Amino acid sequence: MALPNCSLKVNKELLDTSFESYRLSLDSIPTYNVELDAAVAEVKLKDSQYTLDHVRAFGMYNYLHIDPWYEDSVYFVDSKGRVLNLTVTLDTALGKPCEMFRFESDPSSCEGEQLCASLSLTSATWATLSDGTGKLTLLRTSKRGESSHIKWEPVFSERLGEPFIIVHSLAHMLSNVHTIEVLLLRIQKDPSDTKGSGFSISLEWITVDNSAGQGENEERKYGVRKRRMMKGKTVPHYTAVEPLGKGIIVASEKPFAFTEVDGLPLEEPPAEDMEVENSDPIYFWQQTEEDVTVCVRLPEGTTKDDIRFKLAVDCLRVGVGDHAPLLDGQLFAPVDPEASSWAIKDDKSLEVSLQKRSEGPLWSEVVLGDRRGEYLMSDEQKSQLQQRLSYLTAEDLNPNPEKDKPPCNAQELEDCDMFPEDSSTLMRFDGATLKPTHVVSLGSHQFLFSVNTDPSEMPAFCLRHDVDALLWQPRPHQDNDIWEHISTFNALGYVQASKRDKKFATCAPNFSYAALCECLRRVFIYRQPTPVDTVLFNRKQGRQVGQVAKQQVANLDTNDPVLGFRATNERLFVLTANNLFVLKVNN
Repeated sequence: MALPNCSLKVNKELLDTSFESYRLSLDSIPTYNVELDAAVAEVKLKDSQYTLDHVRAFGMYNYLHIDPWYEDSVYFVDSKGRVLNLTVTLDTALGKPCEMFRFESDPSSCEGEQLCASLSLTSATWATLSDGTGKLTLLRTSKRGESSHIKWEPVFSERLGEPFIIVHSLAHMLSNVHTIEVLLLRIQKDPSDTKGSGFSISLEWITVDNSAGQGENEERKYGVRKRRMMKGKTVPHYTAVEPLGKGIIVASEKPFAFTEVDGLPLEEPPAEDMEVENSDPIYFWQQTEEDVTVCVRLPEGTTKDDIRFKLAVDCLRVGVGDHAPLLDGQLFAPVDPEASSWAIKDDKSLEVSLQKRSEGPLWSEVVLGDRRGEYLMSDEQKSQLQQRLSYLTAEDLNPNPEKDKPPCNAQELEDCDMFPEDSSTLMRFDGATLKPTHVVSLGSHQFLFSVNTDPSEMPAFCLRHDVDALLWQPRPHQDNDIWEHISTFNALGYVQASKRDKKFATCAPNFSYAALCECLRRVFIYRQPTPVDTVLFNRKQGRQVGQVAKQQVANLDTNDPVLGFRATNERLFVLTANNLFVLKVNN
């Protein structure tokens, strides 16, 4: 069954079609340096953690954590097992980081696999912490902004299996029960994955609450109430739990699916097996570089008046009478509705001609997630494909290794040589049914970063759209457009692609600037356009320029690699192994 159609709808009022470029500003950025008493608790990748997913999840981990509830307050864990906080009130009088919590034992002394310690600020008064060895701790922090020197109190601690990092958490209160939702990420060896890296990615959604001990004199104890496991093949770009735990949103290169609840495997949906093994295709389709043709089988006696056809730029619905639609969902890529058409052929099938908006790229499916059709390749396409691949196949195993393009056996091809089966998707799963309810194909929209702009909302995420970078805010309470375009960073999609050494990216919660950080030393700041004080003219177009967007570059006085990078409305925080730098961006 095709998922409900949805798409990322760009707010054109937030686009600046007249934006020209960033102007390099030589204005200095005040930079302040705090030397750390002990090094940051960096955990470097081991020889066994060799995949790209290990690098994305652990090698590129952001060791610095910003407090969305209290401005200009950051946290990190040092090599002494301390959770430290630095809160800035006056840049010229920065104090030493204060200890908020200390692990009972040194995690680095534990035997077995160890990951970096991870922290998630769950609410204004709670936090979740992982020591990197598989232990989850729930901490009562009190109101951190008002009591920044009060030590945090652990109220729950439990080992939950293999080591993990915390990727998101939130708290909510319902019927006098305090509940905390936590998302854990693991990379585990997968013996069944013989063609890939040999690893699989698991996302575990854990619910902890204090529902036990409801008597008048009984102390309410926290405990794990529910564990839900998702599996995938790549580390997700973005994942977060919805408010009240009503669902979960995942953006990833390959799709995730729930596999277990409280240790019991979920039953495979029989419908998909029937489609693959027992059902004949309900439609056939072909394509060229310019268009896609779909032939849908119709019930006997269907007339033109019975057809229910609806086509938009990115979605298609085809039905007959009052019956359920035969095709319904988001198209693989945008089309031109004005140049598309449909017609009934031989009273047996409906032929739909879709004009591609972008010529060239081939589709891997018509409607995302709908596998009830069969792709028919033309004789010309078959001939071209055989010709292109002829040097890759041979009856003999490498019969002539002196050739410019030596043939190889098909079994020697790796996953990267194959046509990609999946495209990047953004999916929303219902918390009760654990089924996907919304899916968007990200296609060429490269994921750039995620950021907390409002503590009452889910984290926002930034995607590349053409040359721009667009910030999207999940709004799951809205029935239709559950992802809202809230801001645009002009040309940032193009600019960031040129930064080959880029490690982190972020933006201010009020969208006043975006920032990129390289692996070593350099920080780039891109400000939103502001009115100019003096009269400027564009010589090429002969018109007056009313606004200028400034770019600034800061060089940090260190040779240590950057381990953490966070932004507030006024400041940038950059963490290295031995220093915490504070850059005053806005006054």
